[in-house]
Amino acid sequence: MDVLLTNDDGIESTGLRVLADALADLGEVTVVAPAEDQSAVGRTLSKQVTVTEHDLGYAVEGTPADCVVCGLGTLCPDVDLVVSGCNQGANLGEYVLGRSGTISAAVEATFFETPAIAVSLYIPGRDLDFHEYAARESEYAEAVRATTHLVDGALDSGVFEEADYLNVNAPIPERCNESAPSMAVTHPSDVYEMGAEHEDDAVVFRDRIWGLMADGDIPDPGGSDRRAVVEGRVSVSPLTAPHTTHRHDALDSLAETYGDGDPV
Repeated sequence: MDVLLTNDDGIESTGLRVLADALADLGEVTVVAPAEDQSAVGRTLSKQVTVTEHDLGYAVEGTPADCVVCGLGTLCPDVDLVVSGCNQGANLGEYVLGRSGTISAAVEATFFETPAIAVSLYIPGRDLDFHEYAARESEYAEAVRATTHLVDGALDSGVFEEADYLNVNAPIPERCNESAPSMAVTHPSDVYEMGAEHEDDAVVFRDRIWGLMADGDIPDPGGSDRRAVVEGRVSVSPLTAPHTTHRHDALDSLAETYGDGDPV
């Protein structure tokens, strides 16, 4: 198996290195990752990027989407699978799907018709500053275990005949389900807790869900990605990348009336 490994935390991140080491036991791993932290850039794409060799593979002066285009476009075009992660911090809920650089790398891969897995680590904390916090290698243990399980089995089992990519979120080991580490197939939560407040001359954005998750008291229903992680299970959401269309009579009727009035 040939795997392209990327992320959005940067090529020097612990989460990427532990996955590179683990996936090397399953096949050939080519790392093509941002030279610097590119968190929350979504699918931003550059016109051109500088690529330099690194002891892990290739460091790209660009975004996660840039890395996938570089990798699948020229550096390693014949890989079987793209893995993006492991991100320090969870990527949970519908509203983060287009915002996350980790997930966006997986989405970019699907347009090359290459299956992908995005992997993130949930670290509980009410006021945790991910720019200051550095997760230890041991905290990635369950995320690594889940990723290797999926990488080893997903291609041959037909998983990607139904899904374009998987969004995986794993708890830190101390928050895993004590009875037995388990994996739940989930859907992205539709609960949205973003808010904005005036502070002096600025408007500050806050996502209230993190505090609720830290308390273990969240409004998410069973079956959602966020609920599974808070309960100490690995969440796996099977997703498709292209935007769906739903044709309906109301829009058809509106389109048909275009041009009925006076021309511009």
